[in-house]
Amino acid sequence: MDMYKGNYDKLHRRTKMNRNNFIYAAIITGNLDLIKDLPERDEIDMCEGMERMAEGFRSEGKLEEKRNTLKEQLVIKLGAISSRLEEQLTNASLEKLNVLTRNIFDITSEEDVLRIIH
Repeated sequence: MDMYKGNYDKLHRRTKMNRNNFIYAAIITGNLDLIKDLPERDEIDMCEGMERMAEGFRSEGKLEEKRNTLKEQLVIKLGAISSRLEEQLTNASLEKLNVLTRNIFDITSEEDVLRIIH
């Protein structure tokens, strides 16, 4: 009944997940970053596991949004972008995309973009 009132303490304490099952879920969903700092105990708190997964999805969404925004800006700035450049942007790390974002006003060609992200 407490849960309906917003008190999740009992749920938080009782709901455990087998560590291996969490690892399998991370592999299936393609979120291997979730398991890099995973505690070594046999069970993990399910709420903790779900929060790790949610954070992974949020990070993935932010990265995808940054890529899409940069692609749109480059289309406006350059007129069009090649499929090669689009692929390079899709594979670029967050760090490279951040560098590209900071230098967006200096870009005059696709070569400029490729130089920045490589």
